[in-house]
Amino acid sequence: MNRLADATSPYLQQHADNPVDWWPWEPEAFEEARRRDVPVLLSVGYSACHWCHVMAHESFEDETVAAYLNAHFVPVKVDREERPDVDAVYMEAVQAATGHGGWPMTVFLTPDAEPFYFGTYFPPEARHGSPSFQQVLEGVTAAWTDRRDEVAEVAGRIVADLAGRSLVHGGDGVPGESEIAQALLGLTREYDEQHGGFGGAPKFPPAMVVEFLLRHYARTGAEGALQMAADTCSAMARGGIYDQLGGGFARYSVDREWVVPHFEKMLYDNALLCRVYARLWRTTGSDEARRIALETADFMVRELRTAEGGFASALDADSEDADGRHVEGAFYVWTPEQLREVLGEDDAAFAAACFGVTEDGTFEEGASVLRLPGDAGPVDAVRLADVRARLLAAREERPRPGRDDKVVAAWNGLAIAALAETGAYFDRPDLVERATEAADLLVRVHLGEVARLNRTSKDGRAGDNAGVLEDYGDVAEGFLALAAVTGEGAWLEFAGFLLDIVLEQFTGEGGQLYDTAHDAEQLIRRPQDPTDSATPSGWTAAAGALLSYAAYTGSEAHRTAAEGALGVVKALGPRVPRFVGWGLAVAEALLDGPREVAVAGPVGGELHRTALLGRAPGAVVAAGEGPGAGAEFPLLVDRPLVGGEPTAYVCRHFVCDAPTTDAGELAGKLGG
Repeated sequence: MNRLADATSPYLQQHADNPVDWWPWEPEAFEEARRRDVPVLLSVGYSACHWCHVMAHESFEDETVAAYLNAHFVPVKVDREERPDVDAVYMEAVQAATGHGGWPMTVFLTPDAEPFYFGTYFPPEARHGSPSFQQVLEGVTAAWTDRRDEVAEVAGRIVADLAGRSLVHGGDGVPGESEIAQALLGLTREYDEQHGGFGGAPKFPPAMVVEFLLRHYARTGAEGALQMAADTCSAMARGGIYDQLGGGFARYSVDREWVVPHFEKMLYDNALLCRVYARLWRTTGSDEARRIALETADFMVRELRTAEGGFASALDADSEDADGRHVEGAFYVWTPEQLREVLGEDDAAFAAACFGVTEDGTFEEGASVLRLPGDAGPVDAVRLADVRARLLAAREERPRPGRDDKVVAAWNGLAIAALAETGAYFDRPDLVERATEAADLLVRVHLGEVARLNRTSKDGRAGDNAGVLEDYGDVAEGFLALAAVTGEGAWLEFAGFLLDIVLEQFTGEGGQLYDTAHDAEQLIRRPQDPTDSATPSGWTAAAGALLSYAAYTGSEAHRTAAEGALGVVKALGPRVPRFVGWGLAVAEALLDGPREVAVAGPVGGELHRTALLGRAPGAVVAAGEGPGAGAEFPLLVDRPLVGGEPTAYVCRHFVCDAPTTDAGELAGKLGG
């Protein structure tokens, strides 16, 4: 048992029994490296990472490799989900040096944490031009022992290069119609008209770009934007990336047709996609979008919710197959014979046709990923539902993938927003309750006594790592969505508290934002990335929450900060729209106002529901009645009933429409 036994990260705990003498990321590890005059091996991964598990089994569980590693290095293991700042800094170095990156990430550092040699997965034996891990260890040891000056020169050059990189902020001003038009044109060029989505393989679900497209359609009526959004969502919903039995999305598709996924299921993907499908339904009324939104919400609650009321980070890609092997996708894939065992001959043939299960298989070893290819002709919906239920029940008997029970603040913020809105749209108060319970956990455990967000918790115990910008932005976003749905102003107050910290601790000159706080641990470079990856960047997440909070409260400071942050979207939107989708969505809200909707009337009443279903980009909604309503939401101050009836007020750009008591008229004001 090494030093990882008491870690809150399940990923670190997975390595607690390794013969490698792992250290967590802490100053003492680097002090030990100085004392012993050896380099640091930094290994970064996460619990649902397939190749992280492979390298652990091949190398870190090997006694010979571990003995060499312990003798010549101080090994440090990092969960990238707990320390996204450490991951970001060294991933930037890896990508700059090698032209690519990924996990597991393997970096060799001086005792001053300066990188000098990089890689990702290293095999146990040399293959395909890649050296074995043992060869890498021996080569680095020889360089450290015999060519120390060269190592120091390389490390110094890398650190200087990283420090010298300046972010292109985009100058003054916010993105306008010109930048939005260029971004839309760029997306159109990269759009896969045959299969939906953008770019080629591997293909990731573009939730944030779809949100931008839906908002752009709502503001301008551009049918092409809606078509790209709707067709992409339908292709994913019918593909293997979506779990056709249990709901929820895998992390990405290895092919451009959405057939074979990388099977790990991440909370953040499912939260973002649940919200997007709910909003697609709000725009189009699509039955498919409604089904996927609700099934994804139910998946999150059923399979990711923790005993404390938060949401776990991920389900592994790997699990045991029928032969006891730990392999990727075993829980999810089916052969024709397995279908026959569960369903009998006739229903198995029906299921194979509906779900695209073939004798050759679409995955490995003759197995197929279930999907709805649509070439089986009209389908008996009742029979399909029965078959699906029987297959799901049989699948429940299989060994389940492992679950990373770590609660990440940012991703729970995304889940809170998704569940609150989905519950409100589809009259599912239980989903709103689950969102509220997760929000309570974040306040109770992640804020705690220090009044600053902790990044993670597990089993109700906060981790040791400080929240980063995405935690503050996404949690504030979740709280604002919860305030709109529940009419509870406390969530608006908590969001404001978090966003004040963004202004005080994360904001630099000219509106630029940093991923870590001013008083955070100083790494070799202060991370700062405005581009979306699998989640909204902290930069654009904060911009969106700042803009919404300003609309709720009239705070000029928060609106000014949001506009300053959007300068980077003005620069990046026309050039790389796929990687700044959330920023473009926030820009759409800014161009539309955003609209401020005050409903003087009961929470959950007809006017309140109509306001929530309005499609105006980024519109904020406050609802409440009685003399105390204005104390909960500034928007409700001096908003009386008209003729004793519930009344809605819609304002934007400092101009208000005439109040209305008619739900149809309100819907018209909000694009409903």
